[in-house]
Amino acid sequence: MKKSARIVTLGCRLNHADTALLTARLEAAGYSLCDDPRALVDLIVVNTCAVTAEAEAKSRRQILRLRRENPGAQILAAGCAVELNKDALLNAGADQVLTNPDKKLIFAQTSGLKSREIPVENFCENSLSDFPFRSRAFIKVQEGCDNFCSYCIVPVVRGASRSRNFAEVVADCRKNIEAGFPEIILTGVNTCNYFDSGCDLAGLIKEISAIPGDFRIRLSSTEPHPEDLSLLELMADNPKICRFLHVSMQHGSDRILKLMNRRYSAMQFAEFVANARRLVPDIHIGTDFIVGFPGETEADFSEALKLVDEIGFANIHCFIYSPRPGTVAAAMPDRVSNAIARERMERLRQIADVSSCNFAMSQCGNVLPVIFERVVKGKAVGWSDNYLEIAVEPGGIPLRQIVEIQVSKENICGINVSTP
Repeated sequence: MKKSARIVTLGCRLNHADTALLTARLEAAGYSLCDDPRALVDLIVVNTCAVTAEAEAKSRRQILRLRRENPGAQILAAGCAVELNKDALLNAGADQVLTNPDKKLIFAQTSGLKSREIPVENFCENSLSDFPFRSRAFIKVQEGCDNFCSYCIVPVVRGASRSRNFAEVVADCRKNIEAGFPEIILTGVNTCNYFDSGCDLAGLIKEISAIPGDFRIRLSSTEPHPEDLSLLELMADNPKICRFLHVSMQHGSDRILKLMNRRYSAMQFAEFVANARRLVPDIHIGTDFIVGFPGETEADFSEALKLVDEIGFANIHCFIYSPRPGTVAAAMPDRVSNAIARERMERLRQIADVSSCNFAMSQCGNVLPVIFERVVKGKAVGWSDNYLEIAVEPGGIPLRQIVEIQVSKENICGINVSTP
């Protein structure tokens, strides 16, 4: 009888792409994958996150809970939290740990293979992704980061920037397109850094978009390159590329951006967004923002808040600064108090909510391509190419296909329609 396994994934889209590769490796080894959290299984892989202290703690709590609920299972902790503190995960109940570079050697690792140094060269996964429980395909194209932002632990846990083999990425995309996935999400730590076999990200996208089939391509979070408009120009010319960019702003004060070791000014970022909207009408621009970075004054925050309001993002992921041991910022003076950080966070969220609503309302009357993924409470629910969640009556609506839908206040999810 086949052994059973379940993978629990925390954190970013890159982790979900890694999980798809782990899924394929487990299936190739004869495991039956289970997605039911109530089922008792032989093996549980916890794909951990460590981007913040809370994410790392959540990974430990997840293992503690799984050990209580599955006393007979082998629990394997994998990923970023392992790179920082494997002993804490073992103490929480994991039987073994698996580093990021050794995820592709899962069964050799469980037989006692020692962890290797994180590689610096371009790579093959020697596996293609499987998504038995998802309606979109997350394809890993890149790993690692060379930026060393002062607050970020990612270069430590993911290593230097490197790209996945071009032919293997295309083959992975082709496999999932032929399997019927209507959306391919290209993901990495710094996806825009992709370069392999003489091709950059734009070249990779062109190759993928030439694969026969009715599908679209979405880019995961990207780092802003204010002077590089090639990606925007490609997006404008290629209807298979979703009108969506999530570019990490992190702050709107040049002084704080410099302390963060970000490589652009607030004005350069704003100009990049303006160019994106000029070249790609109705594009969804999302961002990340850190509140309460060490040394952030009220003047810094007010300056940033003004810029955020002027740009008008479609969504903002807001975070209160969390010190990560081993980063430059962890030793910086002038820590912002929790009370002040929370108050600033609330002011930012108020602006974020209004700008998100404004973007959604701007799409009313437009006909958008939507992929409906599920039926919830009598409504077919899915996402447009520019990342609006849409819910309509399910009659005649096919799931997992691109459908043209006219947007109205009544069919946009999560928006207070009384807001002007």
